[in-house]
Amino acid sequence: MLLDIKGLEVKLEEEDKQILKGVDLEVEAGKVHAIMGPNGSGKSTLSYVLSGRDGYEVTGGSARLDGVDLLELEPEERAAAGLFLAFQYPVEIPGVGNMTFLRTSLNAQKKARGEPEVSSADFLKLVREKAKSLQIDPDMLKRPVNMGFSGGEKKRNEILQMAILEPRMCILDETDSGLDVDAMKLVSDGVNALRDAGRGFLVITHYQRLLNHITPDVVHIMSDGRIVKTGGPELALEVEENGYGDILGEVA
Repeated sequence: MLLDIKGLEVKLEEEDKQILKGVDLEVEAGKVHAIMGPNGSGKSTLSYVLSGRDGYEVTGGSARLDGVDLLELEPEERAAAGLFLAFQYPVEIPGVGNMTFLRTSLNAQKKARGEPEVSSADFLKLVREKAKSLQIDPDMLKRPVNMGFSGGEKKRNEILQMAILEPRMCILDETDSGLDVDAMKLVSDGVNALRDAGRGFLVITHYQRLLNHITPDVVHIMSDGRIVKTGGPELALEVEENGYGDILGEVA
């Protein structure tokens, strides 16, 4: 199993508030899993905890990537192990050029895995090829990371990072928020281009519309810190038509 989460319980460090109350989730390599759920159900918390964000305390359960205990690793070690998180709101990094950021990230991961680093010439070839496929303007590569980028450009830049780092497990946290239809289609095309037998995806979203473009293999409904129902893509359509009320009522 690529990503294996069992009974994961998490609370906020600052206020004694339990957010995840026993999440069980398995994502196989080659599969796209989507998590949907009402606001406050714990979807984004799950992505933060897996990536190692501060402010959360794991009070129970486990999370493994390729059999390795993720919760024991520092955030950068999780990234080197092949975990990637695309944020809902990508941060701007003034003074750090996009190309420098991408090449440093790639070589840091290669070094951590004991692989040879990529030369400048090879990196340039790689980044141009990936940027072209994502319709990223070469000027974007010359600017500081995400500075002055539109919402759609920031999201495409994250998909570019994903295409270059080639992670084993990609988590997209509400990557469709604030995107118009064209930007969403471009981002979705970038994700679909990365789908392969060796990689898993966890797509966290409020809306069925993203799942029209990135067709998931499995859909999970999350409520009150747990996954309460799992099904195929038709489950997302059911939510779109009837909201969460019927499903949550049925589970209760």
